[in-house]
Amino acid sequence: MMIGNPPDSQDSPQPDTPGGRAHFLQVFLSQRAQMEALVNRRVGCRATAADLVQDLFLRFWRRPLVQVEELSTYLLRCAGNIAIDHLRSEGARVRSNEGWLPEQRDNHGCEPQAALEAGNDLRHVEAALRSLPERTRHIFLLNRIHGRKYADIAKAMGLSQSAVEKHMMRALEACKASLREPSTPRTPGKAL
Repeated sequence: MMIGNPPDSQDSPQPDTPGGRAHFLQVFLSQRAQMEALVNRRVGCRATAADLVQDLFLRFWRRPLVQVEELSTYLLRCAGNIAIDHLRSEGARVRSNEGWLPEQRDNHGCEPQAALEAGNDLRHVEAALRSLPERTRHIFLLNRIHGRKYADIAKAMGLSQSAVEKHMMRALEACKASLREPSTPRTPGKAL
């Protein structure tokens, strides 16, 4: 299956062939509701899901032909990936706005050692979050990054509120444990 249609291509498929734009459009439209539901489950917002799926369509519509075996499966996988990318970019934006990322400061700002320790703590927490099961990590991000309430998360994911609370406890415990682990930043010239 081919996706897209490059301009001025003599050997590109005709619009009604399996690799043409008409076929792509037909498959995309038939999968749109399923893609939006998948993205909505991940990001927790119907409007954002619709926007992300529309962006996905535009990306495919504008790009050159790509060989794909099963277009519907490929589109669903891409929809899941675009949701993850969105959550990552939102998380980075929120961390930046909340001051989690190092900022430029004048000479009276934080000491280099404190900045190094904060960076190490952040890396430990990020590693702990990456090691969590996907559902637990997703629930944590919905709550802590997107500000969703437990009840809203439970409803969106088809879980009980108690299950969401247990996932959050697991995620928070993993974050706390990652900060308790001994991290020994080595300073040049210091003996251990």
